[in-house]
Amino acid sequence: MENPSSGSIHSNQSPPNPNLNPKTPNNNHLIPGFNSYHPSPSRTIYSDRFIPSRSSSNFALFDLPLSSPNSNSTDDSSKAYTSLLRNALFGPDSGPVLPPVTPEKNIGLNGRNLQSIRPNRNIFRYKSETRQSLHTLSPFGLDDQLLPGVSGPSPVKAPRKVPRSPYKVLDAPALQDDFYLNLVDWSSHNVLAVGLGSCVYLWHASSSKVVKLCDLGNDDNVSSVGWAQRGTHLAVGTSNGKIQLWDASCSKRIRTMEGHRLRVGALAWSSSLLSSGSRDKSILQRDIRAQEDYVSKLSGHRSEVCGLKWSCDNRELASGGNDNRLLVWNNHSTQPMLKYCEHTAAVKAIAWSPHLHGLLASGGGTADRCIRFWNTTTNTHLSCIDTGSQVCNLVWSKNVDELVSTHGYSQNQIILWRYPTMSKIATLTGHTYRVLYLAISPDGQAIVTGAGDETLRFWNVFPSPKSQNTETEIGASSLGRTKIR
Repeated sequence: MENPSSGSIHSNQSPPNPNLNPKTPNNNHLIPGFNSYHPSPSRTIYSDRFIPSRSSSNFALFDLPLSSPNSNSTDDSSKAYTSLLRNALFGPDSGPVLPPVTPEKNIGLNGRNLQSIRPNRNIFRYKSETRQSLHTLSPFGLDDQLLPGVSGPSPVKAPRKVPRSPYKVLDAPALQDDFYLNLVDWSSHNVLAVGLGSCVYLWHASSSKVVKLCDLGNDDNVSSVGWAQRGTHLAVGTSNGKIQLWDASCSKRIRTMEGHRLRVGALAWSSSLLSSGSRDKSILQRDIRAQEDYVSKLSGHRSEVCGLKWSCDNRELASGGNDNRLLVWNNHSTQPMLKYCEHTAAVKAIAWSPHLHGLLASGGGTADRCIRFWNTTTNTHLSCIDTGSQVCNLVWSKNVDELVSTHGYSQNQIILWRYPTMSKIATLTGHTYRVLYLAISPDGQAIVTGAGDETLRFWNVFPSPKSQNTETEIGASSLGRTKIR
């Protein structure tokens, strides 16, 4: 077995001296396995430790000058580095670095006392003004550039300003104060449709031009309006239970569809499919390409249907009714897929999130006052917040994760919320009646609200998709009031 000594001995070492008596007492034999012989001092012993020797090195071969141990000169590069380091640590006026003064070396420099000329600087003294940035501590000129991997201070983001005043006000005579109707909608072509009494008016936002689209006559009234998702088709629900389909580009009525026995208070488009909710408790699915008035009938509510919204992917239809129920339907069944009965008042306010699949928001009437959030994918109730007043409408921002709610009794306010914390960003007031109607502009930045005070008010509430920051208070500067008819 190999000897467990601290270092192995080279194989060509000399053998033990035969003149040594192995029986001579030696304390080394008390350590097991320790060699007690002593090699000859005239022989060189090689071990596993390498100690370099420069006595035989030929520095002339590499053009390396030999430094004299008594030389008083210092290498130029060493001087430059020392100077840079001294200036970085102690400032440009620190002067030369002096050797430490000892009692034996107090006299020098032509007999002058080094202790008397040594600068009186305490480098560990606390001074608040000596706190320097990373740029000044570097011995290299960075020219105001950060070191790699070092980030500068992040700028503080200013809170977004939401104008507290509407940027436009339109007089809307005969705008009904009825919670169960939906009389305002904003098209993808930037045209606002408003039902006033028995007439429908179109307001072109780009030119402020007003056009009277239709008049139902003295024996009928407009109960709902709804633009197709694309194009210029407008559906008009009437108090007699009929639906008129108009091409707004040429002010021409295309067809009239029947099927409901009572007024049609809610409309929702899904491509070429038009859903209508009525006071007769039913929902009719209509394909405007088919000759039939409707292709299917959905029955599930026990009272008037006052809220209808298709999801952003057009796969689910949410309906709210005066029976305090929120139902979710799909395209393949005439029975509701999900039923939510937590609200304690009529459910008119319904909105699908464009940012998260299956996220649905709903609001209850005067006896409820709550906004509730649902995940229809997992069939779970996510959260609930009491707003303190009747919830009339909800709409999500297309650009950021925020939503707007409009309210009735008793504060008649408009609230901008941040989701999911549901913290209030702004509360807008101005209407003197319940804010029953709400629509969002095609660019997703502005909303229009309507109330029983017979006014339509336009507000800038959401940021643009690029900047996500609204700094100019357009509402206060361009406040104007005109009539829609």
